Amino acid sequence: MMRVLWLCNIMLPVIEDALGLPVSNKEGWLSGLAARFCRENGEEGESAGGRVTLGVCFPISGVTMQGETKGIAWYGFPEDTIHPECYDEAVEGHFHNILEDFAPDIVHCFGTEYPHTLAMTKAFGRPERTLIGIQGLCFVYADAYMADLPVRIQKRTLLRDFLRQDNLVRQQEKYRQRGEYEKEALQNAGHVTGRTDWDRKWTRAVNPAAAYHFMNETLRTPFYGPVWDRETCIPCRIFLSQGNYPIKGLHYILQALPKILAAYPKTCVYVAGDIITRFSTWKEKLKISSYGRYLLELIQTYGLEQSVVFLGKLDAAAMVQQYLCSHVFLSPSAIENSPNSVGEAMLLGMPVVSSDVGGVHNMLVSGEEGLLYAAGDTDALADSICRVFDEENREMIIQMGQAARRHALQTHDGERNYRRLLEIYDEINLCV
Repeated sequence: MMRVLWLCNIMLPVIEDALGLPVSNKEGWLSGLAARFCRENGEEGESAGGRVTLGVCFPISGVTMQGETKGIAWYGFPEDTIHPECYDEAVEGHFHNILEDFAPDIVHCFGTEYPHTLAMTKAFGRPERTLIGIQGLCFVYADAYMADLPVRIQKRTLLRDFLRQDNLVRQQEKYRQRGEYEKEALQNAGHVTGRTDWDRKWTRAVNPAAAYHFMNETLRTPFYGPVWDRETCIPCRIFLSQGNYPIKGLHYILQALPKILAAYPKTCVYVAGDIITRFSTWKEKLKISSYGRYLLELIQTYGLEQSVVFLGKLDAAAMVQQYLCSHVFLSPSAIENSPNSVGEAMLLGMPVVSSDVGGVHNMLVSGEEGLLYAAGDTDALADSICRVFDEENREMIIQMGQAARRHALQTHDGERNYRRLLEIYDEINLCV
């Protein structure tokens, strides 16, 4: 059997669950993929027609760990993920030990955003057997990081920003530094997986010699099955999956909201994820970031206090319910590759409005499966939302959602994507 070692950004939920730890809501889709390998090989990893023995490694705080869960060998290595702009050569040493113990035929790195991907490519030292899966790309995101924020906001430093040395300018610099590690990691890899013309263009610009393997992503399990219903959703309710840093574009919808409210006064925006606008206690006032303060200023300036609700962090099941009870899903990002949140909304068959950035146009056909608008154009954003809310467009919008669901069920077909990944592993194995 082929031995494949995954490098992930977090401990997989399936391992957290086995260890009795709180289960993360991030990258939950990887657990589904890992579970598929377990089913193929048998719970104890014994061959039952499967072709891959799977190992997984991931960063943890301060210690090393290893074990086995449901036939998956796993390794936790220490890394300071709070400061991903800093490269720690010691991580290479931990990887040498993991590689010696597991002896992989292929190393598959999921994402390039953290310097551990560069450390792994250096420690493994076999580009022809190194595969990197593209998620976002920091070196591209850095240029879009400010997302049309006023210059005074970009340069402002609040107490929290000063103490953490983390104002918006510094945050952008950190993205640029992470991007340099990212480029070097890509140059050390002989293979990449991607799914959009955007990630194909940028990875080829960095490493034209790397083989590009097309592969779609499988999303989190709870999003397969439920279907959005116009009759039961709450009219004029807009849902965003997150908005805690400028790239995600929460400020754009706040700027567009007065125009939407003028036509649809009951409109309300619901935002999941970290609540960065807390400003009630003196501690919250001291801890608020410049971007969080800017969002709060927009809410106060436009009188949106009753029209914006911050939900906090939600698990997958709770996220599904928020999608289903909303009238439209909005992705107003300044830059993306192929946002899983758009895919999740499409799987549920609900109306989607998104900025036309990165590879989003590869996910849905504008006007047929959702509505795309030029990034940063708040008038176009407002017009798109109003178009969804307009009762005269009711049947057209429902049909768009149904078409989006049909498309997403193909794009995010778990079995098809699993088989494609096996093909990629075989292609790498055979080309060496």
